[in-house]
Amino acid sequence: MDPKDLRFTQTHEWVHLDGDVATIGISRFAVDQLTDLIMIDLPSVGSKLIRGKSFGEIESVKAVSDLYAPVGGEVVAVNDEVKDNVQLLAEDPYDKGWLIKIKVDDPSAAASLMDHDAYQKKVAEEAH
Repeated sequence: MDPKDLRFTQTHEWVHLDGDVATIGISRFAVDQLTDLIMIDLPSVGSKLIRGKSFGEIESVKAVSDLYAPVGGEVVAVNDEVKDNVQLLAEDPYDKGWLIKIKVDDPSAAASLMDHDAYQKKVAEEAH
């Protein structure tokens, strides 16, 4: 996926909407900030997510960080490859490193998230 086509949250999750199915992951910036990833905890298929609420955790040598749902809905797919090998996130956070797919309750909710340019500005401010 091209990051320029994604929407981003303040907490560094990204979302790509295809009809009413959203693919969710975390940004390259987030992966780089976490550094050495150890483990990820993701919800199971059928779980209901609420926008803005935690849906899992990612653990690195530095910290354990919550993952927040950029949109609400029901989990329809989980990337088991990332669960088995969290380093896929470090290698490719936008394609192989997607985390979950959900059937979105309100597809218009993604429109309120940051586009790529706004997210790049936020990342530049955080990096200082």
